[in-house]
Amino acid sequence: MTSAVGPLPRIAFLFNAQAHQILHGITVAERLALDWQVNVDILSASPDHLTLARRLTDPQSHCLLRFDLIGAPVLRRAAAAAGSVVPPKLLTLLHARRRLDGYDAIALPERTSTILRSFGVGRPMLIHLDHGAGDRAAGFDPRIARFDFALVAGEKQRCRMLADGLIRPGDHAVVGYPKFEAADRSRRDGWTPFADKRPIILYNPHFSKALGSWPRHGAEIVRRIAEDGRFNLIVAPHVRMCDSRKRRAAFLKSLAPASGLPNVHIDPGSDRSIDMSYTMMADIYLGDVSSQIYEFLRTPRPCLFFNGDGRSWRDDPDHAHWRFGPVVEDAALIMPAIDYAIESHGDFAAGQRQGFVDTFDLHEGESHSKRAAEAIAAFLRLQPHS
Repeated sequence: MTSAVGPLPRIAFLFNAQAHQILHGITVAERLALDWQVNVDILSASPDHLTLARRLTDPQSHCLLRFDLIGAPVLRRAAAAAGSVVPPKLLTLLHARRRLDGYDAIALPERTSTILRSFGVGRPMLIHLDHGAGDRAAGFDPRIARFDFALVAGEKQRCRMLADGLIRPGDHAVVGYPKFEAADRSRRDGWTPFADKRPIILYNPHFSKALGSWPRHGAEIVRRIAEDGRFNLIVAPHVRMCDSRKRRAAFLKSLAPASGLPNVHIDPGSDRSIDMSYTMMADIYLGDVSSQIYEFLRTPRPCLFFNGDGRSWRDDPDHAHWRFGPVVEDAALIMPAIDYAIESHGDFAAGQRQGFVDTFDLHEGESHSKRAAEAIAAFLRLQPHS
């Protein structure tokens, strides 16, 4: 794509959704700009997202990166009035379509933006950035097949995506998990919301109404753990559960009885809920279908999963992570289930380690962001900086 003369290729890293997706691509963008002959723009419809993107990159790289807002100001005003985290995605893309068609490639960690092809954006190659390495079917969205190139975290994803026809031989690369580097850069280790040293449970419910534990059982789970008193509890759901004023208010209202308790910390979507602060801090993971379970297993520890609707899960690949700990089906039994998860962890530890290896292709001492940047550079035939 490059030549000895003429302008450098242009690639946009487009972050058109919630802030958690920025960590899956920002260090790749930085590495690409540092190592390869290419102009790299960081685009978002949210000023707060661009602030986070700047914070997650080395100031010395900012001369090689351009951070720009896209979308009409009226869309940002509408989002602010509605208390929404991001402006309407489709309208943002429609407004920005002419600008986006000027790039040679667009790298993005979500699939809604594939609609750009329908908006007449035909010039740039579309590159899919992994944004979580879980097991839910949503992570294997058919729209991934519309991308020209895809980055995947490890063999588990690669095999399933190939089998489903979502990626093609030669048009994808296994690169590990760049979020680990972005999160490690962002996180302030040693911080804790608790004054004492009780074991910490992270309750990490997913936003899915169909699969998640929160709508029907979450408040009772929190109440029982808080009343038991033996544990500190972090309640940090997937950020999409609280991505509007209405959703956030409903979430906090349901937890009002626990608000202010010294052994309960509630996070409806701060940066700590996306930079692995809680998955690194917690001693026990309690959840349902979030891909954050694999981030927690960076260090194997006790896990417990909640099956609130009695679904048949044992042979379901969407629930493969439930083999990493006991599964409980009744909120009334949550405390003995937590005790059992702790006592039986030795039975699950080897499986946790293997599940992590299968999910993330990590090479000791190697930068995942550098691997991802090299894969993109090879696909676009970029030239390295001399």
